[in-house]
Amino acid sequence: MSRSLFGTDGVRGRANTHPMTADMALKLGAAAGRYFRRDGANRHRVVIGKDTRLSGYMFETALTAGLTSTGMNVLLLGPVPTPAVGYLTRSMRADLGIMISASHNPAEDNGIKFFGPDGYKLSDAAEAEIEALVNRGVELAQASNIGRARRIDDGLHRYVERAKSTFPTEQRLSGLKVVVDCANGAAYRTAPDVLWELGADVVPLGTSPNGTNINQGCGSTHVDTAAAAVVAHGADLGICLDGDADRVMILDETGAVADGDQLMALMAARWAAAGRLRGDTLVATVMSNLGLERFLTDKGLRLERTNVGDRYVVERMRAGGFNLGGEQSGHIVMTDYATTGDGLIAGLQFLAAMAETEQPASALTQSFEPVPQLLENVRFAPEQAPLENTHVRQAIEHAEASLAGKGRLLIRKSGTEPLIRVMAEADDAGLMQRAVADVVAAVEKATEGAAPLSGH
Repeated sequence: MSRSLFGTDGVRGRANTHPMTADMALKLGAAAGRYFRRDGANRHRVVIGKDTRLSGYMFETALTAGLTSTGMNVLLLGPVPTPAVGYLTRSMRADLGIMISASHNPAEDNGIKFFGPDGYKLSDAAEAEIEALVNRGVELAQASNIGRARRIDDGLHRYVERAKSTFPTEQRLSGLKVVVDCANGAAYRTAPDVLWELGADVVPLGTSPNGTNINQGCGSTHVDTAAAAVVAHGADLGICLDGDADRVMILDETGAVADGDQLMALMAARWAAAGRLRGDTLVATVMSNLGLERFLTDKGLRLERTNVGDRYVVERMRAGGFNLGGEQSGHIVMTDYATTGDGLIAGLQFLAAMAETEQPASALTQSFEPVPQLLENVRFAPEQAPLENTHVRQAIEHAEASLAGKGRLLIRKSGTEPLIRVMAEADDAGLMQRAVADVVAAVEKATEGAAPLSGH
């Protein structure tokens, strides 16, 4: 069964533009409600969280209307991190969880992510069935069975306690100064509170959301502000979250950045030494650096790669019985603690390592020497299919041949934005740069000269 609404992480796009319209949200709510409502009894529930985007009000209301029209009872959490929705869906015995967020995207975008009753994101097959229900329409509940909606005022505080419980009880953060950049997003209250309650001296950034400033010059995709604050305040660590707080970047005491690969390397080595890394395996995506793979191999550990998307990482972890995985972009999945990436809990695990080893952050953030890696993005129009262009295919073949045995090339369409992502890595940086430049030039020509956008 095919999917066209759903990408790698739910439904996402520009607010008030297909598919992110109030009408579509209503239909998605009704379809999801019908899919998860097992019988005619009015006892099914769904929890809905959101980040701080202005359009979140619109989608929250539309989803609620669709869900209640099929007999689902809706519990509204308000602004909470994405991992809080996964946790509370399971904790509150809900049939469904929904997070309204476009993660690290600009404020004009938004998205809808679905969680099953186990707190994990839905499979491709489940999303395809919901999409099929959207397309053909659903049977509404009888008037007497329409669902109810209510606000849950303490959902955020339940998540705060859950996050704190993952930090070793015998440790405190006393004496540590931590800059935490919440991206004006979903964790603007939870992250500073958790760190303060654990004893840290907290320097909060990005904690004044106004509906339009989420991820704007702050957070995990814009770390310069936090890096400057770390140096200015003499902080021991910087924690940079994204808009829905499911990913993190770590800054050491000098303001230098450690990405998800370095954080996973540290955790995998520590967990393996403690005998708690299941299967001696870390699960990461095709984007993770070759240096991470070499680091793990040298320690007798394995790296399993998946398609891009933390949902695919989690699916492989569950299938293989593994408990640690993630993405270079900062999604760190620890199924001992959470059902999805959790930037705050990952930051707490790093702080636990600092407290236990009594080492500065800079001593823990560079577990391996990264292989030179370059990623460039080329935007394309919805009606275009640049990867089917003959000249683009030829450029890719030539680049792959030049890197054979010396590195690797990865070309893919983004699952969240209209971008072609061109990534290469090789010990020879010049060779890598030429390979990327040649493919980017071919894709640009096929897309009528769209300018490349560097970075993730």
